[in-house]
Amino acid sequence: MGRGPVQLRRIENKINRQVTFSKRRNGLLKKAHEISVLCDAEVALIVFSTKGKLYEYSSSHASMEGILERYQRYSFEERAVLDPNIEDQANWGDEYGRLKSKLDALQKSQRQLLGEQLDSLNLKELQQLEQQLESSLKHIRSRKNQLMFDSISELQKKEKSLIEQNGALQKLMEAEKEKNNALLNSHLREQQNGATTSSASPPLATVPDSVPALNIGTLGHVNLEEPEGSLNLNHLLRK
Repeated sequence: MGRGPVQLRRIENKINRQVTFSKRRNGLLKKAHEISVLCDAEVALIVFSTKGKLYEYSSSHASMEGILERYQRYSFEERAVLDPNIEDQANWGDEYGRLKSKLDALQKSQRQLLGEQLDSLNLKELQQLEQQLESSLKHIRSRKNQLMFDSISELQKKEKSLIEQNGALQKLMEAEKEKNNALLNSHLREQQNGATTSSASPPLATVPDSVPALNIGTLGHVNLEEPEGSLNLNHLLRK
């Protein structure tokens, strides 16, 4: 009596489910490898476990990216037959592939310029890379020197402006100093002129209230107001 069809359903036991996954995964990878070798087919297999771990296989003569891009183009072309609007989406897919290739090439070139991933380069490619670096270095140095010259020129202009401002301030200070000296000399001259005027005018003599008289023996009183050498004879005769 033959067995009936086996009903496929989720294995509830966690351990049994993990063991079954490992066995079936290995068998699936083995079958993919066999059909790739035996039939010379391009095979790409992607499996994610329940924990999110990736398992993949691709034919030895084709990469996973190449097979996926081919699948994407084929898928768009097939749907474009059914829906003409899909053709635009197919063009987008081609554009995406070209842009991705350019991006990968640029990233690889950048890493090589940084000195990484040089093992795949031959002698000629290394020489070209060296020349490219030397040319870039020349441009960098030229730009740096230009910036330095511009900075020096700007500093020289500032220095000239500061020197001119300093000269203007010095002239202003000298003019102010000369003005102050002139005011001081004028004040000193005024003081000297006042002192000279005061010393040139003599002080006024005070006139006594009474003229002094001189008594000479019996001649009696002699008035000093009489001229010198003359005597009042009338006065003497009366005596």
